[in-house]
Amino acid sequence: MPIRLLPDLLINQIAAGEVVERPAAVIKELVENSLDAGARSIEVDLEQGGLARIRVRDDGRGIPRDELALALARHATSKIGSLADLEGVATLGFRGEALPSILSVSRLTLTSRIAQDPHGWSVSGAGHLDGHVDPQPQAHAQGTSIEVCDLFFNTPARRKFLRSPSTELRHAEQWLRRLALGRIDVALSLRHERRRLFEFLPVVDDVSRDARLAAVCGSEFVENRVLVDEERHDMRLSGWFARPSFSRAAPDLQYFFVNGRCVRDRLVAFALRRALADAMHSTRHPAFVLYLELDTRAVDVNVHPQKTEVRFRDSARVHDFLFGVVQERLRALRPQADQHRVHLSGQMHESTSAAAAGTWTSRPPSPPLSAREPTTLAQTAWGLLRDSQPVAGSVASREETLAKDQDFALGRALAQLHGVFILAQNARGLVLVDAHAAHERVLYERMKRELAEGPVPSQSLLVPEPIHVAEDEADVLESRRDELAGLGIALDRAGPATVVVRAAPPLLGREDVSALIAGLVRDEGRPVPHAHLGEVLDAQSRVLADVACRAAIKANRRLTLPEMDALLRDMERTELADQCNHGRPTWVQLEMGELDRLFLRGR
Repeated sequence: MPIRLLPDLLINQIAAGEVVERPAAVIKELVENSLDAGARSIEVDLEQGGLARIRVRDDGRGIPRDELALALARHATSKIGSLADLEGVATLGFRGEALPSILSVSRLTLTSRIAQDPHGWSVSGAGHLDGHVDPQPQAHAQGTSIEVCDLFFNTPARRKFLRSPSTELRHAEQWLRRLALGRIDVALSLRHERRRLFEFLPVVDDVSRDARLAAVCGSEFVENRVLVDEERHDMRLSGWFARPSFSRAAPDLQYFFVNGRCVRDRLVAFALRRALADAMHSTRHPAFVLYLELDTRAVDVNVHPQKTEVRFRDSARVHDFLFGVVQERLRALRPQADQHRVHLSGQMHESTSAAAAGTWTSRPPSPPLSAREPTTLAQTAWGLLRDSQPVAGSVASREETLAKDQDFALGRALAQLHGVFILAQNARGLVLVDAHAAHERVLYERMKRELAEGPVPSQSLLVPEPIHVAEDEADVLESRRDELAGLGIALDRAGPATVVVRAAPPLLGREDVSALIAGLVRDEGRPVPHAHLGEVLDAQSRVLADVACRAAIKANRRLTLPEMDALLRDMERTELADQCNHGRPTWVQLEMGELDRLFLRGR
């Protein structure tokens, strides 16, 4: 078959295969165009989930009569005009492919009016525009309306891959809710078969902002959120992430916006999972609504036809910024009675008062380990609880101690239940503490702090461990020898495709070191990403977590009241004390009012 130019219609239909996957993709492109046009109100009407009809109407600037046909031409756009514009794209759309691609697979009508015209103008086409297009006058308010009917009417092979109207409607609704979080200052409504599914009014205050956030993410997310607002150098991260106790079984509540654009990015997900790893089970996923703002020239948005992915020019710097901000915010939280209120039905529920604002009570950090304490980690772990006990008889009586329970978030210990749970009294009511889980967190954080006070320890291997890798991977490891040495790993080049590990952190076993080295060079031919170097510390953290779990007090070990009080005080001083190292909650709060209702008091 000879080489020849493809006809314009086929070119547009090929482009439609990349841009127009389903009705939701059409809606996304049209709504983003409305936002770029300065719309303050956008209405979306659907029939049969968008398969029969999609209508998007806005109150934006509109399109002049002479540019209506041009708007439906391929690679025609008002948003970029040079390479410099492309390298610093600040609009949601810019390719000039969406409208002609949609037209090539549907019956499309475009109607628009600018402020200077007495009425609007309209053009229509089915698959393409026929020759010279003469816009027709049409009554219309300022703004633009686009109606897309019979999607894929001329490409039945594509249409058969679409799902049922209810499924397509669900996808469309999900995309619109994402867009509603990206631009909370814009009114957005969705109607289906003349029935209004939702209507978001513009956010004007905290109440309306919380209402929109709850409508998209659910009220539980609002109640469990932690506020983030940090600016460093030329990057700013704002929004919310949910406390680890509100983790999800699937990554279905993750909204991330880069300069207002909703994207899915593995770098972002990796950074946030690492930041929350110490307080969240490995099988769970974080929930967040976060907004990253940075120089438009520092991010490439022209890497995906649907513009759902971006590429950061300095990905390591972005990763470190996200990781650092979220982890610092998480570790600033301390146990407070409002955080772990539980209903007697058994369903845990977090209070909105403190969580909504993201403010928590901070207490002084735990004192550093003294030089007289045992030197090995295992001995240190066993000695922590004993060394932190208050001196018996240091208070006049237990009654006086309990009277001061309001001074502490977790109150004073009353008793131990079945050798497992600590019962404590605070100003709000009854506190239940899982002694093993709580002690596990306390030990883990103290051992981490001990390691952080000095360089990562390194221990020579009795028998050096040879690791066989590809030759280019060995080159990468050799070039990063100094960086690895700073993380406790000493290695030498032993051959074209072999490296020998001569020393490693004492907490890492032989298998851990081999797997770690393999992970450091899994991106062949490229420098070791900074995030991968963090895997060394992640591996040490996993070992520390195992040591803390084995060393923590076990079930059926009887504790004295001073021992229980000591553990409660340690929890109040410990970072991330709300969850153990495996992501399980360490304590819950029973309110006095709930206890009264249980026993029908006051009736």
